[in-house]
Amino acid sequence: MKLVFLDALTVGDIDLSGFNRFGEVEIYQTTNKDKTIEKLENADIVFTNKVVIDKEVIDNTNLKMIQILATGMNNVDLEYAKQKGIIVKNVAGYSTNSVAQLTFAMVLNIMNKINYFDEYTKKSYSQSEIFTHILDFYELNAKTWGIIGLGTIGKKVADIATSFGCNVVYYSTSGNNNDKKYKRVELDEVLASDIISIHSPLNEKTNNLLNKNNLNKIKKDAILINMGRGGIVNEKDLADIIDKKGFFAGFDVFTKEPISSDNPLLNIKNIVLTPHIAWASVEARKKLIELAYKNIEDFINGKYNAKTI
Repeated sequence: MKLVFLDALTVGDIDLSGFNRFGEVEIYQTTNKDKTIEKLENADIVFTNKVVIDKEVIDNTNLKMIQILATGMNNVDLEYAKQKGIIVKNVAGYSTNSVAQLTFAMVLNIMNKINYFDEYTKKSYSQSEIFTHILDFYELNAKTWGIIGLGTIGKKVADIATSFGCNVVYYSTSGNNNDKKYKRVELDEVLASDIISIHSPLNEKTNNLLNKNNLNKIKKDAILINMGRGGIVNEKDLADIIDKKGFFAGFDVFTKEPISSDNPLLNIKNIVLTPHIAWASVEARKKLIELAYKNIEDFINGKYNAKTI
């Protein structure tokens, strides 16, 4: 059996040697679209994080299983793979703690003005006339935290926010979530919160969910965090509004990744940006590979209905 990793660079230096027990393993750090079919010659199982496996790739290879090294599955033509009898598996639940941690890292960095105080201490504190330096910052306690998308990650964030003393409300993007622990409200009420964090997938209901028609409802000094997907927030509209309204933002995801050099978010003053790393703690990446390994093991042991290898 031949197993091929198309974009192993996306999981960093996590050990992949355990997959050798299943057969021949080829590891490519990155793969351009025009090289995908060539690299999958004679492959039985492909591992992909973001490399697209579409109808053309499927028709020109002999794949029996596609293992997506992520939760999102939009880079694979799922319907066509099913028609061809190819098993497609993703990995879920591996990054909950990691994403929640970066959510709070961004919020606390903004609320406590860490970047400002760090720079002040290094440049000016030694000349201070008093032992401290007063610049207003506020506590999370008693603030309203509005969550867009109360799935596994959203619930984790809600629980942590509660431990800080926040009042948590949420908006169900699907309309089907009726979690009894937290109060479900409409989107406008979430946007009136002190902190707003996005943890929903990108789909027809969430695409361009926040735009010029509702971003202006976010109040001065509020914080908007996007840990979901870039297309959920209209980036141009946010760039046009955020500094005028005087609120803050933290984004880990973007409409195009890597971010375009002309992305308007790069010119915003009140924003913290990270390069889609929320999911990628060492522990999360190890768990991702462990769960992918279990999927391959189950496939080989006949747990999934697939073509015989």
